[in-house]
Amino acid sequence: MCANLTKQTQFDAIIIGAGACGLMCAVQAGFLGKRTLVLEKNNRAGAKILISGGGRCNYTNLHTSAQQFISANPHFCKSAFSQWTVEDTIGFFETYGIEGQEKTLGQLFPTTNKAKDIVDVFTGLCADLDQPIWLNTDVKAVEHTGESFTITYEQNGRTERISTPKLVIATGGLPVQKLGATDFGLRIARQFGLEVIKPMPALVPLTITGKDLPWYEQLSGNSIFCRVWNDEISFEENILFTHWGLSGPAILQLSSYWKAGQEFFMDMLPQQNIVEVITEERLTNPKKTLLNLLAGLYARKFAEALSGYLPLSKNLASLSKADLEQISNLIHQFKVKPAGDKGYDKAEVMRGGVSTKELSSKTLEAKKVPGLFFGGECVDVTGWLGGYNFQWAWASGFVIANNI
Repeated sequence: MCANLTKQTQFDAIIIGAGACGLMCAVQAGFLGKRTLVLEKNNRAGAKILISGGGRCNYTNLHTSAQQFISANPHFCKSAFSQWTVEDTIGFFETYGIEGQEKTLGQLFPTTNKAKDIVDVFTGLCADLDQPIWLNTDVKAVEHTGESFTITYEQNGRTERISTPKLVIATGGLPVQKLGATDFGLRIARQFGLEVIKPMPALVPLTITGKDLPWYEQLSGNSIFCRVWNDEISFEENILFTHWGLSGPAILQLSSYWKAGQEFFMDMLPQQNIVEVITEERLTNPKKTLLNLLAGLYARKFAEALSGYLPLSKNLASLSKADLEQISNLIHQFKVKPAGDKGYDKAEVMRGGVSTKELSSKTLEAKKVPGLFFGGECVDVTGWLGGYNFQWAWASGFVIANNI
């Protein structure tokens, strides 16, 4: 049975999605004296926050700028980041007891290493500010009539309707389905005639198939520091060999700039020149084999795995100019052509989403639909690995709260 509500509610806005963007939006709206209602289909708020950073939550990155984001309009996020800065994020969490500690490449984690502490800040503030969060509430439809939005939802086996003058879509992207991820935000955008940039998995492991797979399989579990690059970009971080291909921070970063059918390269000794290392070593140890030299640079298992590519049994003194060129090419320009990626369930985020052309960069309101706002991952703004996407979520939630 469906209960029809003909009058508008006492809420200034309804927020669909109790993730990072939705929770920040509700709290910031509360600070401004606005009352919001958050609708969440899961049985808890902040489900993706809780698993981020291995359960520790890298909640921002000290180096955040528009350069670390992928979008059809790379300038779009600048307005939000000027309104809510990294310093604002740090100050906000410090105010509520979350002290940060910097890890690799500017990532900031709570000193407690508990993502739950981040979520608790928001749920506690929502309770204090009388910003209700309705869990286990599945939104089925959204209609726009006159100056209000009517939302049909299921809760406790009943179908209900509720109206609001302002609607915020903060439902995230397509990863991870087991946490309730859907294309809801994209469907709502299309329903209202807004363009959607084709969504794809991002920050995702890459797969290898065919004759090359056994080589990767034998190295499963091995990690090395690499520079990976293609025509667009390069990253220097660890890569991880797996039984199905490649993962690790450098691969996840590059995956956001990779498309099916493309190849990329790995420099497996980015901070040294392998020919110079060999030349220097053979002055004092000319009888050392190439295998033993490489075993001093990498795990022995990895060095041994290069036997199909390099003359490992030769001693350094007997390596020819052609051998050195072969070694240099393999170590510094190892070519990889992935078969695909591991999909949304292994992806950290989604790239693509609601086109930035459809939204005001200053308010995140849909230009064609006054009162309708989109924030967080469902917008075509995708950050690098390492806390950048959280900074976008916090910033977009703040911007929307100030304009509902």
